[in-house]
Amino acid sequence: MKKVVVGLSGGVDSAVTAYLLQEQGYEVTGVTMWVRQSGEIQDDEAVMDAGRIAEHLGIRHMILDYRERFRDQVIRYFTEEYLQGRTPNPCNMCNRMIKWDALLTAANEIQADRVATGHYAKIRQLPNGRYTVSHAETDKKDQTYALYNLTQEQLRRTMMPLGDYEKEEVRAIAMRAGLPVASKKDSQDICFTEGRDYAALIAKEAGDRIPVGGDFVDREGRVLGQHEGIIHYTIGQRRGLGLAMGEHVYVTAIDPVKRQVHIGSDADLYTTQFRVRDYNPMGLEQLTEPVRCLGKIRYAHKGTMCTIYPAEDGMVGCTFEEPVRAITPGQAAVFYADGCILGGGLIQ
Repeated sequence: MKKVVVGLSGGVDSAVTAYLLQEQGYEVTGVTMWVRQSGEIQDDEAVMDAGRIAEHLGIRHMILDYRERFRDQVIRYFTEEYLQGRTPNPCNMCNRMIKWDALLTAANEIQADRVATGHYAKIRQLPNGRYTVSHAETDKKDQTYALYNLTQEQLRRTMMPLGDYEKEEVRAIAMRAGLPVASKKDSQDICFTEGRDYAALIAKEAGDRIPVGGDFVDREGRVLGQHEGIIHYTIGQRRGLGLAMGEHVYVTAIDPVKRQVHIGSDADLYTTQFRVRDYNPMGLEQLTEPVRCLGKIRYAHKGTMCTIYPAEDGMVGCTFEEPVRAITPGQAAVFYADGCILGGGLIQ
């Protein structure tokens, strides 16, 4: 019997993934990462739900203690990016460095060739031999943007069965199968913060390195008021500024050295050019000349046509064909052709 390791997060998507593969004749092992930084494992709702899923399906369940590694490679990254005035994507980092490492480690241990996740996306091998991620059947739940950082070996061994389903279909399957999390709501928050209180986490992690307040400044550098600290702001933000300007104003830039938060109009947020660092080639191994493609600069961005090209210091340059709002340093820029990821990196 073929063996597969499924990442069990405790949610309905991973539960249905395990169920579907079991129905296809695979010997399924569920793997759950314990990453919560406080409390006992018995207090971790996700881990407990994953255990109930495994018990219901009658499959082996492995819990891997990744707390220390998660802190070193995800929470520390998240904190340092905010301290530098950038807005990070912790899920992108976690997928490559934590989640897939855990799945493949478990797969190697039990001699399973494949791993599987509950992402709404598809794995494809292109005519050039490279593996990439392509859009799911449903645009509403397409999760390719968060997967741009995976390696060729990780992709080669991965299955994503939910790429062929709508979310409503997955819920219906869970109900028919009697899965204990069939009605569980999807999580909307970052898994290691309570609600959306990112600043409290950053302050705790940074300690005495936490940046104190500074100046709000306009385009000419004139001081408009005082802010609470750069970690509280991101590009495009309007609410919570506490500035009485008589019109809507937005964060247009953050200067961590001068501790300044730049303020401007909505029109000031639009631009066409930027550079990408830490570029991960996926569908296109080498970028040696300009390539026209679709670029996304955040999860909810539908994408805008652009041209990408080699830039200095190993970076990738991008020029959009029309201005795009709030291109934010630290966020991922992901580039597509024919619905498949060409590559992606972090906005510089």
